[in-house]
Amino acid sequence: MSLLFSHLRVHQVFGANTDVGKTLLTSALVRASATKGKETYYLKPASTGPLSDADDEYVKRYAGDHRNKIKAHCLFRYNEPVSPHLAAKLAQADAASTTPSIPSDDTFIGAIAAYVRECSSRVRISGHMYVETAGGVHSPTLSGTTQVDSYRPLRLPTILIGDSRLGGISATISAYESLTLRGYDVDAVLLFREDYYRNWEFLEPYFGERGLKVGALATPPEKHADAATNFTQTDQWYQKLLSPADSALFDILSHLDERHIRRLEELHSMPRRTLDTIWWPFVQHGLYKNEQDVNVIDSAHGDVFSVFKTSTDKTDSLHTSVLQPQFDGSASWWTQAFGHANPSLTLAAARAAGRYGHVMFPQCTHTPALKLAERLVKSGPGKGWASRAFFSDDGSTGMEVAIKMALRAFSVRDAGGLHDGQDRQKRRDLGILGLKGSYHGDTIGAMDACEEGVYTCEWHEAKGYWFDPPSVSIRKGRIVVSLPPAIASETQDGKADIVGGTVDSTYDVEKRLTTPLADTYRRYITGALEKLSQSSSSTLAALVLEPIVMGAGGMIFVDPLFQRVLIDVVRSRDTHSGRIPGDWQGLPVIFDEVFIGLYRLGFETATSILGVNPDISVHAKVLTGGLVPLAVTMASESIFDSFYNDKKADALLHGHSYTAYPVGCEVANETLGLIEKLSKSDEWLEAQNKWQTAELVEDAQSSSTAPRIWSFWDPSFVNALSHLDVVEEVMTLGTVLAFKVSDNTGGYQSHSAQTILSSIGRAAVDENSSSPVLGGAPYCINYRTLGNIAYFMLSLNTSKAMVRSVEDRIWSALSAHRR
Repeated sequence: MSLLFSHLRVHQVFGANTDVGKTLLTSALVRASATKGKETYYLKPASTGPLSDADDEYVKRYAGDHRNKIKAHCLFRYNEPVSPHLAAKLAQADAASTTPSIPSDDTFIGAIAAYVRECSSRVRISGHMYVETAGGVHSPTLSGTTQVDSYRPLRLPTILIGDSRLGGISATISAYESLTLRGYDVDAVLLFREDYYRNWEFLEPYFGERGLKVGALATPPEKHADAATNFTQTDQWYQKLLSPADSALFDILSHLDERHIRRLEELHSMPRRTLDTIWWPFVQHGLYKNEQDVNVIDSAHGDVFSVFKTSTDKTDSLHTSVLQPQFDGSASWWTQAFGHANPSLTLAAARAAGRYGHVMFPQCTHTPALKLAERLVKSGPGKGWASRAFFSDDGSTGMEVAIKMALRAFSVRDAGGLHDGQDRQKRRDLGILGLKGSYHGDTIGAMDACEEGVYTCEWHEAKGYWFDPPSVSIRKGRIVVSLPPAIASETQDGKADIVGGTVDSTYDVEKRLTTPLADTYRRYITGALEKLSQSSSSTLAALVLEPIVMGAGGMIFVDPLFQRVLIDVVRSRDTHSGRIPGDWQGLPVIFDEVFIGLYRLGFETATSILGVNPDISVHAKVLTGGLVPLAVTMASESIFDSFYNDKKADALLHGHSYTAYPVGCEVANETLGLIEKLSKSDEWLEAQNKWQTAELVEDAQSSSTAPRIWSFWDPSFVNALSHLDVVEEVMTLGTVLAFKVSDNTGGYQSHSAQTILSSIGRAAVDENSSSPVLGGAPYCINYRTLGNIAYFMLSLNTSKAMVRSVEDRIWSALSAHRR
């Protein structure tokens, strides 16, 4: 919701501390802007204390000869002269008060944004605006959130008022670091030219080295006991600051204007420069040649990008922010857990960066890595089966590690010591067993673990066998298990679609293991593996699965019963006579949980759904909350033992320069702590309970021990969506919503989903007018499609109001294409 106007320069004023002259210096800026002929606006979002002492009244009082050019305003006013959060509480507690409930941060920021936009609409030619905060950067706002976090969605360019008193150097630098850590652009630092402590002498070069303009202005006169004398002396001080003999204040004003112009110029130039220099992933550049095809993201906060958009209507563009809110509809390629720029994660990253930077890892350890490994193995998704954690850079490299582990484990135990180099060709022919539609990353080895498809390259050499899996979806309000032809032919009636049941019962795998469909799956899998063993010269050495949902392959919600039966059959075919209890069986089983793990689908790990543990699993994406890359491959002790002896050549000779990156590990630890709190929150409980009483799950057995199946998306919305003619099927779990657009061609290269949802890529007024979502601002949705499959993804803490608003936008787009 960042705001930026071509004709109105807006700056937010923070103070390094209380009583540093913030209002005095802001008033000087206001008066200087008016002196330069600018239409000038001043906003005090929250004021406490009597009206006579209010900062907006002070600005009016010292407007000089420019009263007609200066508009000063306050949005939230409270009588008690205390911190805003306390003043709001006291006002609410007053039995005789008609004060409404304490404004939330969304309401507070929405009111500021609405007022700034209103001021912009009034400006005829060119204007300046100053938004003055209260106290220091971490002073509380009305809700109790510190200002530096509360104001962050606006991300207005900032002026920091430094502290010229004893200790002010430290306070000013600390305030500056708090602002920059949260992504603010500090354009200038102002403070008094105090002649005893002379803080400005130190701060000028300190900030100058960082590209900041420092303005040291004459100190004001001491407050006089006589009000009239005090006014005269103070007004004379302002006149002196604005005199031609003292250019410091106007130098600051020119600097702020220049920064504003340079920012606009940078944004305008970025699309062309991007097209000339950037090579995008997963994009055919031949289809996107125009500057308007480039989505310029100026910043991001929560679930929203602030993107640069130019208007073809020059008159309209003068009064409209060139930055537009854009909902991050894919959770930035499935990485976001708590939205963008989460301060807890940012501080965790800074904490580790300040303590370690990066340190090498072989034969070393450090607290963030050790804590993360123990947490994942002992109490996280590896609980009960994993004993080791191996760090790498991202999901694809994590899968490379997993495949190496599995192939070595197989070759050591079941392939006659192939790791000793006895038969190099046989080792090269080892393959994996998986599912069609799988995707495990873009590194060459991970590609080779999938059948040939649109993601593979010239060097691709598919090594293995892939079953065509059955899938789960909701069609016309009913749960459907769709069987591929090879499996359908194995059933009694030969039907491809099995209709009935509920979401809960479909994911109650333990109960379904005794059904006729489970028997069909067993017969089909067993028969296929037997035929394969007789006809293929290659040897299958591992089972690799994306549990529950195969993401990049088209958001395929695989029937969990099929995956469970596949694991059981593979493990039951173990012929190794010397296996000891606890060893892997049949084939090492790898769970690629890079996408689905850590509550992306509403549960921590797929083991709770499938009812079995893997031998190796990989986690990334949500692991670090979407802030930095990191992957962890966990393995059982029997897998680890395959590499364990006194020969260096038998070690897992795989690594990355940034293995166990301390910043990533610290952020991951913070992420897991935040997830643990969220999993017990009222918001999650409310969403879970709504699904438990929904029509789609109404006949679920209350006595079932299966994990609770739920989604952040409203069940009634999902049900209604499934009845639209333009929607062939829909499915949801946790944060994920996916639906297939009716399209005879289909496939990854189809543009049907992209076309039918095109309207949500353009700004539209939020239809939920009672909600403070984005302050009521028009917003668009950034979304990606997989051919005729459209999917949307939330963070783990996306607000209920935002989810409902996005649902409305999706519904409107699809309803417009009803047949």
